[in-house]
Amino acid sequence: MRAILLDNIRSMLNVGAIFRTADGAGYDRVYLTGVTPTPPRREISKTALGAEESVPWEYYRDAREILSRLKSEGWHIVALEQTPESIDYRSIHVHSYDHLCIVVGSETEGVSQELSDFIDSYVELPMLGIKKSLNVATAAGILIYSWINENSMKT
Repeated sequence: MRAILLDNIRSMLNVGAIFRTADGAGYDRVYLTGVTPTPPRREISKTALGAEESVPWEYYRDAREILSRLKSEGWHIVALEQTPESIDYRSIHVHSYDHLCIVVGSETEGVSQELSDFIDSYVELPMLGIKKSLNVATAAGILIYSWINENSMKT
């Protein structure tokens, strides 16, 4: 099982793009939390191209509610975030986890600090240029596609 949690992502276009990526990579669910907009919205559909209808999703006002449940069910929670504890995303062997949830945060605030108790690992993408981060939908897409389990690919 694979899921992605969007923590206070404000841009509907980014939400739609992440839905589309989750669909393309065969993810099982998208969790929308906090101020993250929910379908149906024209702006989400514009980039999701219908993926918001094909990928199951749930909304939680407080991300801690769903993360608490996932942790109790044995999920491994990975946050895509630059912190002193972050490691290169390529160093995690995600295929050893039966249940994996990626948490991505807003572009300005990142993953909420109040979620830290639920996070098992912090990962980051190497940034080689002047800019220190990517658009959240782009970063999520890189991570999601880099961690596809070949056995889960649809034929």
